[in-house]
Amino acid sequence: MNSQISSLIQSAVKKTAVSLSPVGGGSISTAYKATMSDRSSVFVKVSPQFPDMFVKEANGLQELEKAKSIRIPSVLFVDQEILILEFLPSTSPANRNKFFEQFGRQFAQLHRFTNTSFGFYEDNYIGATPQKNNPQSPSWREFFWTNRLLFQFRLAEKNKYADTSLRKLFSDLEKAIDTIIPSDGEPPAMLHGDLWGGNYLCAENDTPVIIDPAVYYGHREADLSMTLLFGGFSDSFYAAYNETYPLQEGWEQRMEVYKLYHLFNHLNLFGEGYYGRVAETMRRLVG
Repeated sequence: MNSQISSLIQSAVKKTAVSLSPVGGGSISTAYKATMSDRSSVFVKVSPQFPDMFVKEANGLQELEKAKSIRIPSVLFVDQEILILEFLPSTSPANRNKFFEQFGRQFAQLHRFTNTSFGFYEDNYIGATPQKNNPQSPSWREFFWTNRLLFQFRLAEKNKYADTSLRKLFSDLEKAIDTIIPSDGEPPAMLHGDLWGGNYLCAENDTPVIIDPAVYYGHREADLSMTLLFGGFSDSFYAAYNETYPLQEGWEQRMEVYKLYHLFNHLNLFGEGYYGRVAETMRRLVG
């Protein structure tokens, strides 16, 4: 067992870890299930890529908890070296349809929790990319363009992925954005920010749990777009969501512009393999 990690756990929660089991799925930090001397278990992350990464993740989890809509792992301890969370054993749903119906309803209820401005009180991370939540804005369209799309495009330029063709498409997109996102439409909703298949789990009694957030307050359609980026969740998830909190007309068309943020982020994180999807999405958007 890693004595350094064991020492960090002992110092943080005043219990002795008797075993550490690696937990797969993460690419940003190293994760373990730690079994303690009293037979309890905790979830542990170590080796963050940035000194403030774990604190930002903990703040996001605690913000999500305020909505009291969906199960969030409790934060037990956090500092720059280690994040310790409640351990929630994951399993496959006993009834897949009922699980996703409950998940959809609870996710809609999360989006009922609102704020006065778009953004968040601090910047955080989307994967390993900084996510700019400030300055906050009363305008969703302005916030999404400046803090999401423009920020990612500038990063793509810095990373030398933005050639002449991509710059032209992005310029055309800027001219069309008022039509693509016609109005704010709704108050700023609490967003998980990065909800894909790897960032939720099924806990005991088919309980949906969301993890690894990139929290901010935005338009809820932006949250749904990430769930659709890699094929989508069960149809029962979206049906239950829409029944609980009906979506505005035209939401399916707007998914493309919200997916673009995540596609740009994947381009910047993983390289030119995502260039084609970024360019094609912008072509569809500008017509």
